[in-house]
Amino acid sequence: MPEFDLDSFKKTWQEQKVKPKYNSTEIEAMLNKSSRNYVKYILWISIAEFLIILGVNIYYSFLGDDSNSFIRILGKLGVQNSTDLQTSFGNLYLVLKTISLIITAFFVVRFYRNYRKINIESNLKKLILQIIRFKKTVNLFILANILLLIVFTAVLTVFTFTVLSQQNIHLTHPTLIGFVVGIIVMTIISIVLIWIYYRVVYGIILKRLGKNLGELQKIDSQQE
Repeated sequence: MPEFDLDSFKKTWQEQKVKPKYNSTEIEAMLNKSSRNYVKYILWISIAEFLIILGVNIYYSFLGDDSNSFIRILGKLGVQNSTDLQTSFGNLYLVLKTISLIITAFFVVRFYRNYRKINIESNLKKLILQIIRFKKTVNLFILANILLLIVFTAVLTVFTFTVLSQQNIHLTHPTLIGFVVGIIVMTIISIVLIWIYYRVVYGIILKRLGKNLGELQKIDSQQE
């Protein structure tokens, strides 16, 4: 009986060709399905964000006192409360909330249209292009929210100084510095919080979608 050679057995076993579990067509189909699901998740999240913003706006329009909170802040700076002041700020605040809703609704529609195109697309090259466009739209949505915060902060700051000027109120040097520094710090903190939110909520999905996109591009290059 010949002696059993373990090293020879290992070498023979390693040289055997392993049949792949899935072929490229099956892998492509799975990547397509998961990519469409990731796009759908982002669509759902954006719809939820729009509904939350809408709900908050409706609540504060009828029950809340967020505008009164800002008026109280102005009061601490020496601004005299009046009907004209409340009306002016109320109109400004309504415009800002409306702009926020319009921008969010715009991107919800864009996400939905992109999802529809990706969901029905069967051509691999066109699907890859649709996914790339979708990722760009998501990044634009994140950037738009950050810019929106900066613009809103700038508008409220200009409104504050305009009211101070109209009422001939001159802030002392320490108060002015504290006010400006406070605005800058709060804006930076808000931007960081927004960035963290989108990094966690959207970033995880976009990372997985990007991985799928890379695999689809490999399959596409192999088919050429």
